[in-house]
Amino acid sequence: MSSSLHPRRWSLRTRLIAEQVVLIAVVCTSIGVITVLSLRDFLVDRLDQQLYEAAARVERGGPPIPGLPPPSPLDRPGFGPGTMVAFIRTGNIDAARLKPGGDDPEVLPNDEMAVLASVKPDARPHSVFLGEELGYHRVMAVRMRDGVVMVTGLPLASVDSIVMRMGFIVGGVGLSGLIAVSLAGALIIRKTLRPLERVAATAGRVAELPLHRGEVALAERVPAQDADPDTEVGQVGLALNRMLDHVGNALAARHESETRVRQFVADASHELRTPLAAIRGYAELTRRTTDEVPAQIGHAMRRVESEAVRMTSLVEDLLLLARLDAGRPLAREPVDLSRVVVDGVSDARIAGPEHDWRLELPPEPLTVHGDEHKLQQVLANLLSNARTHTPSGTTVTTALRALRTSRGGAVELTVTDDGPGIPTELLPEVFERFARGDTSRSRAAGSTGLGLSIVAAVVAAHEGEVSVVSRPGRTRFRVKLPV
Repeated sequence: MSSSLHPRRWSLRTRLIAEQVVLIAVVCTSIGVITVLSLRDFLVDRLDQQLYEAAARVERGGPPIPGLPPPSPLDRPGFGPGTMVAFIRTGNIDAARLKPGGDDPEVLPNDEMAVLASVKPDARPHSVFLGEELGYHRVMAVRMRDGVVMVTGLPLASVDSIVMRMGFIVGGVGLSGLIAVSLAGALIIRKTLRPLERVAATAGRVAELPLHRGEVALAERVPAQDADPDTEVGQVGLALNRMLDHVGNALAARHESETRVRQFVADASHELRTPLAAIRGYAELTRRTTDEVPAQIGHAMRRVESEAVRMTSLVEDLLLLARLDAGRPLAREPVDLSRVVVDGVSDARIAGPEHDWRLELPPEPLTVHGDEHKLQQVLANLLSNARTHTPSGTTVTTALRALRTSRGGAVELTVTDDGPGIPTELLPEVFERFARGDTSRSRAAGSTGLGLSIVAAVVAAHEGEVSVVSRPGRTRFRVKLPV
């Protein structure tokens, strides 16, 4: 059986209708069977009473006299069509029956006489089969004087006919009632489940809301008519409303906390820029002085200047992420991505001459609308990531091409390397902030863990998409930007 046809996969409405139809069908069938069987028992009892009366009339006429032609008791009035009488004495049988609709009795065939001869006397009426032509009869045998056994029978054809007709009537009425009740039940169940559908629709609308970030206006609620605590569906709707209230309060608290943290990061990053610039300035001043500086102090100043440069870069990255999180609009101007890619790969070739840098561009320039500086930073971070986390001699290919999508045109930028790849367990969090692997990412390599998160944030601000696929020997970062 197909999984879609399994009852457990049916909707609640379908299951209720199916169970209702099955239950009503069982009840109708039981009533019909009991009615027909009771009617048949009643008609058979009446036929048995007629059989007793017919036997009494025959018995009053007496058995045939030996040596004389056997008169037929069926010649007398009071016997209906199909009445059968047989006298059995020392193996000899004298039997006759009326033809259906006629008055002249006829002698039964030998086969039927043999069946009647096997009927035991003084027994209750019972049914015997007398061939295809005569069918079933109710018969009884009575022992008379001189050892004669009289067998009387009445046909069951009329009883079977009435029972069959009643069966068709009961079956037709039951089937019609089943269809009518099923249709009415389907309408009633559909109307009854309509509040549950509205509750499900409310939950579906909530599920479509972007709850993962930003301020969320969780205004969806189950209507008051579907939140009545006196009904089962109302209890579900009321519970859903309480849950939405709690979720709304939690989202509001989360947004407030994120706003405070974002504002703190932005303020701290902004305030740190001035002292960091001063530290770098004094470190450079010490290096540029004409006075002789002890080697140990010179080395210390160079380290101070190097760490100040790295910290300045970290602060700038944090400030950029804070601004992107706050939803500040980016510049929207035509950007020649082809030129941006050429400049970015040229810079990467100077910064990492030990790598093999390759470039694949379409013959025509590709242009998008966005912030040129931020898009340059996206490419620079992707190339820096490839340079930092792959060994010398790795080939890094940067490709740019146009795409056709259902919503219009797009530009695809890919950075592919044949390095060792990203461990599978790190792929889901590669665009998270401060994400580092134990071996591929380290502070010694100069990574802050913010480069790829800046890539994801800038691409999202441009309404684009970024993804990565990786395996040993091939890692590809893919950026798609709408035209």
